[in-house]
Amino acid sequence: MSRYSLHVEPEHKRPLTFVRRWGTSLGLWGAGAGVMALYFLSVTPLVKREFLSKLPAVGGYWQDKTPASDKPF
Repeated sequence: MSRYSLHVEPEHKRPLTFVRRWGTSLGLWGAGAGVMALYFLSVTPLVKREFLSKLPAVGGYWQDKTPASDKPF
């Protein structure tokens, strides 16, 4: 016969338990959402100029090397 035991968790440990249980998953989903937002916004000039071109390893890919005389605006 099995025995039922109730484990009551103290109030001060509930946030720690929540973070331990869901922190990794929420962090991965948040990082994925951030990467997808950058992917979709990478065609806008503001994101290219202010964020993507300043990345240390791959920033040169997004730098605008078009001469000013060839730009329409």
